[in-house]
Amino acid sequence: MNILIVLTSHDKLGDTGEKTGFWLEELAAPYYALKDAGHDLVLASPKGGQPPLDPKSDAPDAQTEDTKRFKDDPEAQARLATTRLLSDVSLDEYDAIFFPGGHGPLWDLAQSVRVKELIEGALAAQKPVGLVCHAPAILKNVCAADGGPLVKGRKVTGFTNAEEEAVGLTDVVPFLLEDALKEQGADFSEAGVFQPHVVTDGLLVTGQNPPSSAPTAEALMRVLEKEKASEDA
Repeated sequence: MNILIVLTSHDKLGDTGEKTGFWLEELAAPYYALKDAGHDLVLASPKGGQPPLDPKSDAPDAQTEDTKRFKDDPEAQARLATTRLLSDVSLDEYDAIFFPGGHGPLWDLAQSVRVKELIEGALAAQKPVGLVCHAPAILKNVCAADGGPLVKGRKVTGFTNAEEEAVGLTDVVPFLLEDALKEQGADFSEAGVFQPHVVTDGLLVTGQNPPSSAPTAEALMRVLEKEKASEDA
């Protein structure tokens, strides 16, 4: 099946003068979980081309087997360097959407009308949507079929207030993900600071933090398989 992976194009960490972007593990781990399972992947971003990598996610202590594999994979690097322009993406071509995190999405993807349309369209078409770490922040502006907040009464997770405090960016981010989703009426849960935690609510799959990246992709595939089975029944 065809899965669209949407990355941030935002590279400025507020007014700090530091860089941000997507978090490497949150792309690499899902990328291989999905690819190794036989799915076809397409990467896209608001500006197209090479998305910005959060330099902290490229530090030696942030590396995993998946990140090392990704950096040594010429095909993966070529795909990353040539992401499709998000405005050119047609939802009809894909069976599911996955959003890696990093702090970048708080500034661009969470405010994007196009991303809002893609998520609402995907869910309306019975296509699952996965988001990990900071990416669930995107859901704060997404509407349900009745026009109300998508997350109202739904089970979700994402990067917590305590985790934001742990990385020292509480006063830098434009908003706190946990607070934003709770204000929309979400049933927000967590598993402790930097502990893996994934929540599936219907077609919506959310993961809490970087260690949740691969499990979020695996949960997305389970939903996708279930939808496919129901279509074939």
